[in-house]
Amino acid sequence: MDTLKLEAEVLKLPRELRARLAERLLNSLDEEDEVEQAWDAEARERYELYLRGSMHISPAEEAVKRVRRGLGS
Repeated sequence: MDTLKLEAEVLKLPRELRARLAERLLNSLDEEDEVEQAWDAEARERYELYLRGSMHISPAEEAVKRVRRGLGS
């Protein structure tokens, strides 16, 4: 079944079923969970490095100054 035929068939469904299908389709496109999990893993790894003393940290003000110098601002 091609996309146009599938779309036509889906549009014939009752409103409640189309809404449920639309919600499931939208949720299937949601990559936020994957991105959120990746950031969570990164944060945990950095925190572990910090706790072990393997990571140099700087106050935010110092970091911003370094970035601005690097950008020539």
